[in-house]
Amino acid sequence: MTVAEALALVPDLRLAPDDPAGDRRLLTVLAERCGAFSPWTAPDSWPNGFGLWLDVTGSAHLFGGEATLLDTLVGKLEAQGFATRAALADTPGAAWAWARFGDRAAPVLSSAQHLAPLPVAALRLETATVQGLVALGLRRIGDLLPLPRPQLAVRFGRELVWRLDQALGREAEAITPLRPVAPYRIHLAFAEPIGGNTDLEEAVRRMLAALSRQLSEGAAGARRLALQVFRIDGTLAECTIGTNCANRDPLHLFRLFQDKLADIDPGFGIEALRLDAVATAPQPPDQTDLDHSAPMSDLPRLLDTLANRLGERRLMRLLPRPSHVPERSVSRRPAGNAVGNGSWPAGRYPLHLLDQPEPIEAMAPIPDAPPLRFRWRGGLHLVARADGPERIAPEWWHEDGIERDYYRIEDSAGLRFWLYRQGHYGTLPPPRWYLHGIFP
Repeated sequence: MTVAEALALVPDLRLAPDDPAGDRRLLTVLAERCGAFSPWTAPDSWPNGFGLWLDVTGSAHLFGGEATLLDTLVGKLEAQGFATRAALADTPGAAWAWARFGDRAAPVLSSAQHLAPLPVAALRLETATVQGLVALGLRRIGDLLPLPRPQLAVRFGRELVWRLDQALGREAEAITPLRPVAPYRIHLAFAEPIGGNTDLEEAVRRMLAALSRQLSEGAAGARRLALQVFRIDGTLAECTIGTNCANRDPLHLFRLFQDKLADIDPGFGIEALRLDAVATAPQPPDQTDLDHSAPMSDLPRLLDTLANRLGERRLMRLLPRPSHVPERSVSRRPAGNAVGNGSWPAGRYPLHLLDQPEPIEAMAPIPDAPPLRFRWRGGLHLVARADGPERIAPEWWHEDGIERDYYRIEDSAGLRFWLYRQGHYGTLPPPRWYLHGIFP
């Protein structure tokens, strides 16, 4: 109806502009916050519904059962100002239907047959399909159950049979979680909220110890861990750490977390924690001594500490890459990655390559001959010895590449340079000279 008609019926009606993009952002935030109840959360993609999906398989016992979990969840959302209906069922379709059309006094649906008294709109059908069913007197889901499926599909389309089978569990329905569910994770809920940094550190210690046991059973080690902190006011804080190699030493992992835990504001209290091993790698069992100790090398500890304090992108390692083009012959990799794809060209390239080749003024007597002198950064260098040219052509898959003729140059002062000429004499544009590196 129009706004004028609505105001005529409800004079004190509160109006607000529609903001679908803002609604989607808010729904995503709520899905993140509901991670305190399940790692598998997602916004509801149904166009006419503003809701959330939670897969609480294996999580209900942490909250005292399914009914208690739903009561706690609804209470948290309503405390933030949301009018909420929730239901729990064996299938997503049944849960969706019962949450919107079922009995609020009985939010846990124990059998799909309880869907029979619900209207056909509870099957998430298009409006035209619902109107067509109602026009034929098929108002309830129970009216559809005894009818032959082929005739329903012919008359109303495959969607009707598909949604009906999803609600009854005859056809699987996949729900994509907001973030991938980690194969190794630990969830810790507190009977009373914690607020001190000491309590938070002790809880993380216990979670890391439990996670270490899980990783050990799976012969795996953590490469990246994410800790989510759920506050009692519904807000969320998160911190992550990374390791250069697979690791499941709880003491070492806690040291990486320790500085970041000090920056977490507990707010009015922390009610739950979740620790996810976001990235893992195979790690065989450690060879221990007679006293069951297996000292870890100091280098991985140092690399992990520096990477987490300085930032992963600031602690890199240079590794060879098979390419004749000098600036493409080196790759930057995390410091713990010791495997390169290729070998260093010993003696061929200078140890010091400029970030960008710098133009120079050079004079050569004949084409393809090395220069007799060149000027770089205002200084004149007289060439005493030269070797070259060495032609380096670009890879064929790079369309913008240009051939270069490189020369090893030693000037009269004993300084050694790596120059190249781009282009050829007698062509347009004329060739240009550049200085690319300096030999020791």
